[in-house]
Amino acid sequence: MTLSATTATGGVALAALLAFGVFAIGCSTNTTGTRDEGAAVVATAEAAAPPTSEPSAEPAEDIDPVALLRRDPKVSTQVKADLKPCSANAYPVDTSYGNLTGGTAPDVVVNVMTCDDAVGLGTYVYRESDQDHQYENVFVAEEPAVYATIDRGELVVTRQVYAKGDPVAYPSGEDVVTYSWADTRFTERYRVRNNYSGAVGSGPVDTVPAPSPPTDN
Repeated sequence: MTLSATTATGGVALAALLAFGVFAIGCSTNTTGTRDEGAAVVATAEAAAPPTSEPSAEPAEDIDPVALLRRDPKVSTQVKADLKPCSANAYPVDTSYGNLTGGTAPDVVVNVMTCDDAVGLGTYVYRESDQDHQYENVFVAEEPAVYATIDRGELVVTRQVYAKGDPVAYPSGEDVVTYSWADTRFTERYRVRNNYSGAVGSGPVDTVPAPSPPTDN
């Protein structure tokens, strides 16, 4: 009787333990029978920057703009004669580098000016040839008071407009022309005319007369 009672008690205890284990497993699972581990973490890699074919703003080697102008047959004899140093070896030449023609090397814009008042004498654009890698002239503008710049991949040429009797320092206006490279040459895209006021710099200046000193009566 004692042995039977012990065996029965052990069986009840074992059944209770098994029931608790089943209950615990059921609590650790969701209704679909899979464990809920939370949102999955996805690792992302930064995309590599696409390669660019844009040429650098600086040439691979130094370019001598004065030597470039002197051996260029498209530069007039008059401009070459005026191409003299203002002091020591300082020439009145401005040089800009940038991408204008879509080549593999930066294009070169050269402006030639006078020494005394920095009035533009000529503007030239040079492009590196794909065959012999020599710079060739692809744009010329030779006239008084002309100057060119590079603006977001386009060539912007400013020409001062003088009426009869205008002094050099006070032109009547200016033409601003924007060129873009198409196939093998520059084509005009925009033109803006700016007319200056004739009263600035050359008109009379009105002055207020000084008050008369008081007189004794």
